[in-house]
Amino acid sequence: MADLLSWGRYPHHPQHPQAVYWADDVAPALSGIVDSHATSLPYGMGRSYGDSCLAASNHVIMTQGMNRILAADWKTGVILAQAGLSFADIIQIALPRGWFLPVTPGTKYVSLGGAVANDVHGKNHHVMGTFGRHVLRLFLYRSDEGMLECSRQIRPNLFAATIGGLGLTGVIVAVEFQLRPVVTSNINQTSIRFGRLQDFFQLSASHDQSHEYTVAWVDCLATGQHAGRGHFIAGNHALKDEAPYSHTDLKLAPSKGFKMPFDPPFSLVNSLSLRAFNTLYYHRQLQERIDSRVNYDPFFYPLDGIKQWNRMYGRAGFQQYQCVIPEQDGQAVIAGIMQEIAKSGTGSFLAVLKQCGDIVSPGLLSFPLHGVSLALDFPQHDQKNTLLFNRLDALVHEAGGRLYPAKDAHMSAAHFQKAYPQWSTIEAIRDPKLLSQFWQRVTQ
Repeated sequence: MADLLSWGRYPHHPQHPQAVYWADDVAPALSGIVDSHATSLPYGMGRSYGDSCLAASNHVIMTQGMNRILAADWKTGVILAQAGLSFADIIQIALPRGWFLPVTPGTKYVSLGGAVANDVHGKNHHVMGTFGRHVLRLFLYRSDEGMLECSRQIRPNLFAATIGGLGLTGVIVAVEFQLRPVVTSNINQTSIRFGRLQDFFQLSASHDQSHEYTVAWVDCLATGQHAGRGHFIAGNHALKDEAPYSHTDLKLAPSKGFKMPFDPPFSLVNSLSLRAFNTLYYHRQLQERIDSRVNYDPFFYPLDGIKQWNRMYGRAGFQQYQCVIPEQDGQAVIAGIMQEIAKSGTGSFLAVLKQCGDIVSPGLLSFPLHGVSLALDFPQHDQKNTLLFNRLDALVHEAGGRLYPAKDAHMSAAHFQKAYPQWSTIEAIRDPKLLSQFWQRVTQ
């Protein structure tokens, strides 16, 4: 099998996979790796951006082959599935039956186990919280205890540690969770072009109560009176009286899209291409507000239309910087971060800004907190990124914010341990045979 990398392809540490397909495969696979390499780590779809999905030993247990639904109640929307099943496959099976994911990140190519391990969130965090809130039971294999079931009632400490636990508490084998009902595959979308960062906060305040999904694209290179300009997107699932219920209304998105065919020798994302793209993207909407009905796929997963889009950053890869700032300081700190990024001349063609709600996750290391989150991708340049990230980190941590472990490749141990004080609980409950490069970097 080919070696594996993280999605950002930085740091460049190829992972040697051992594939598993059934629950009974996990114990011998883990034992085999541990006998030769001391530790391992489960690896799902590889959509973590930094080193949280990279084993300290560079030998991982690949779970993609564990991709079956084990039980489903289509009257209640409760399903039990193997951890390697992707969100894309869940949609294919559940949507025609009138069910959709309760929470989804910006890609459907994540595994169910990975969604739990990173406690993913989406555009509806202010309404539905993180994915972990909708998990009912977990089944995981630990090297020191064997196969275990955990939930809010059964071994609740292990359950809380596993949600957002970065795959360190055991190999997640199966997950039981609750879907949400829908009557159509369409989203009623409102797109509003805004000219300043403060407009985003005003739009969020006025739309978060009436819309389940809200998010914004911002021009990370705009300065002066245009600083923080962008597009605010709000949406709701179309309702029954808007789309009479029938299976024809629950259409799956067509499986087509462009594929990045090769690795360019240098990043196609640079200061010139960024400025051109951002200017064109901002002006693509001539009207200030457009109301429309769109399919779920481009609404939730715009980048999934470009297969292997991470190749655009060239062989050196890229780093994503995703932070969340507490509500009381959100606007001022995000403005400072945007200023630093604009001055650096580097940044992301897809800079995502969104409000996180006050719904508490059951997981101990969950990323969201009540405030505002900003996510950007940066082509990998060691010196330039280090200087910029040091400045951004200072702003984030002074405000009591934190970075997202699933996207991180640079966070210091001091910043991690301050931002996630329950890390020591995870370390105490960690499977002794599972260790990631991220965990080694921020705790050891």
